[in-house]
Amino acid sequence: MTLYDLAAPGLDLRDEPRYRIAEIRAADPLAADPVLAAVPAMNADADVPALTVALRALTPTPERAASLGVVDALAAMRDLGILLGSLKRHGVQPVAAVPEVLPVLEELGRRTDMVPRDTVHHYTAWNPLGRRQRMYTGDPMEGNLQDAVRMVFPSLVAALGSCAELARREPYEAGFAHTLDRIAQQVKSMVEAIDFTIAQVSPVFFAREMRSYFEEIDVAGSDYLGPAAAQVPLWLVDLTLWQCDRGKAEYDAFLDDSVRYSLPSWRAHYQAHKGGVSAVSKLSAALSWESANRLPPRLAASAVSLARVLRILKTFRARHITIARKAYADEVRLYDAGSGGAPIELLRSVLDLTRDNETLVRRSAPVPSPRAA
Repeated sequence: MTLYDLAAPGLDLRDEPRYRIAEIRAADPLAADPVLAAVPAMNADADVPALTVALRALTPTPERAASLGVVDALAAMRDLGILLGSLKRHGVQPVAAVPEVLPVLEELGRRTDMVPRDTVHHYTAWNPLGRRQRMYTGDPMEGNLQDAVRMVFPSLVAALGSCAELARREPYEAGFAHTLDRIAQQVKSMVEAIDFTIAQVSPVFFAREMRSYFEEIDVAGSDYLGPAAAQVPLWLVDLTLWQCDRGKAEYDAFLDDSVRYSLPSWRAHYQAHKGGVSAVSKLSAALSWESANRLPPRLAASAVSLARVLRILKTFRARHITIARKAYADEVRLYDAGSGGAPIELLRSVLDLTRDNETLVRRSAPVPSPRAA
């Protein structure tokens, strides 16, 4: 049992079908279980004809796709997606190979209000566990990679709600620091997930075996990335903490492209807050009116709490860039860009921005020195 399984049930209580994790996992609207169980063997043999037949066999009619509710439509996209990524890994554009899948992908995208292919959510959170788990390779390290993302989904859902609350508060309020403390607990799951990944997934395995399955595919003339871990929206937490008014053009452009792979409510969060005033800017403005030696207690608490969250994000990003460099080292890599479409240099830039904002907060107020990460 993972952290995901312990935390997920609370999501089911929300009025959001995309959080009905158990139902989506259990759904098999295309009767795909026996076919998808054979996908790892097909991929091991690079059996493009068999993968093509499997995609054609599972593709429902557009009318059938249009009749599905959101839960079943998400499960259907999940199951088609494993075959989409498998075919592209072997050099075949899946829509060109099976043209009848195009209107179905478009209809499932409309039904779910998401992009017309599978995303990281389909591949991880909405993927069954155990014998029904949909996988490209069947390797235990692939399962560990999926589990690492599952671990953070519930905490990130909660963090987005906390970030929306933070955006409504000011540093002089007690609730500002309290909300930041809650966000700190929620984003710690990212550090736990990256540590789990470092321990359980070899960078060489990711670079040589997994990365190829996350390539973009063409759907009606538009390219859509595969279910990359970069689609896990830690950047939505960045948004209200610092990015909305303290970012850089490269990161801003990456977010504008990445947001389309998110859930509808997460895209709404992005649109609502991308033009706002960040927590760092609010705190900096408040501190500019005060003496650093005589800060009001609530303002000092806000500085401590904000520095703590930024330090956790910095820790995650430092560890992430370490394993990314190993996976994309010259002697290992098959691709120049990460699975989310960004170069390694962007990871370095975002780490620097996170560190710069943490340093600004620490130097502007008497924030205790952090322990070594």
